[in-house]
Amino acid sequence: MRSSKSLLLYFFFFFFFSFNLISIEFQVVEAGAFVGTYGINYGRIADNIPSPDKVVLLLKQAKIRNVRLYDADHTVLEAFSGTGLDLVVGLPNGFLKEMSSNSDHAFTWVKDNVHSFLPKTRIRGIAIGNEVLGGGDSELSGALLGAAKNVYNALKKMNLEETVQITTAHSQAVFADSYPPSSCVFKENVVQFMKPLLDFFHQIGSPFCLNAYPFLAYTYNPKEIDINYALFKPTEGIYDPKTNLHYDNMLDAQIDATYMALQDAGFNKMEVMITETGWASKGDSDEPAATPDNARTYNYNLRKRLAKKKGTPLRPKMVLKAYIFALFNENSKPGKSSETHFGLFKPDGTISYDIGFNSLKSDATKSLISSSKAARYYVALVISVWIFLMI
Repeated sequence: MRSSKSLLLYFFFFFFFSFNLISIEFQVVEAGAFVGTYGINYGRIADNIPSPDKVVLLLKQAKIRNVRLYDADHTVLEAFSGTGLDLVVGLPNGFLKEMSSNSDHAFTWVKDNVHSFLPKTRIRGIAIGNEVLGGGDSELSGALLGAAKNVYNALKKMNLEETVQITTAHSQAVFADSYPPSSCVFKENVVQFMKPLLDFFHQIGSPFCLNAYPFLAYTYNPKEIDINYALFKPTEGIYDPKTNLHYDNMLDAQIDATYMALQDAGFNKMEVMITETGWASKGDSDEPAATPDNARTYNYNLRKRLAKKKGTPLRPKMVLKAYIFALFNENSKPGKSSETHFGLFKPDGTISYDIGFNSLKSDATKSLISSSKAARYYVALVISVWIFLMI
């Protein structure tokens, strides 16, 4: 007859292996706001996209772990609870002046929209506004740094400053020139706001976040830019005589232009992260490059580029990370037709074009998750029986 110690050892191993195998799907490494190299922007300016719980299934099915939101909607945050997916929530531009002028309001916002959802909902970052600088609103530009500081101080009071990263995304409107990359500097009317912001971000270890769109660059200059260069397709590329570097795709050149602007401003060690990039699959008559084939080509090649986990010609050791824009076509976005056709997925969850992802099939996905859990239970049971027999 086996001893009680042996039986206790058996049950210990059973529960140990069961717990680890069941929870392996949700185990994560505390490593900043971005894990891996590939993320997605989950925009919701639409009246026909799937519910947040189905979006979670879609993201898990696609194995996309990094998700960027443009607000902190509680329904969405609750749907992501316990999923192991990493979120960056957005503080919309409309809140910046209030958050900048009133630290108590910033504290309350962080408490209600971040602290109260942790740790089950893995909020890893807060994006303070979006494309504020270079937009022409000097009051909003002046409020950006104050809002960032007050939100950061609120995180610090809650002991969350090491868990939740502060960022803000910039458009290329902040640059005076970006061709060739070595010529890039910040615009004169942006510098007064940009330098203090960069100094603060340098102190707290935040990256420079850039929304980069070769699609837009090509659309505005189709006669001067080779579309193959914009789409990561074989091309002669460009040569930068000042740095003696060659570029075979536009996105790398846009990123290195950003590094040069940062270097000129005195921040040559700051990381550049792409917070938006993508290609429209449909557009107006003056957007002929917005086709399903071009969108598929850009996003497929971009995914391959990120999977290589390499840097740019100027910063080869700084692995490029990017959030793709966007998860869904958003039918309520204003502007040109292209604005509503950046999604990798259509509103019903089917793919817009094939870059290796599957369509959303809720029943099949749930079945897959259930089967996966059953398999883990089975493996745990087999290991436990083996240990029991060996005791």
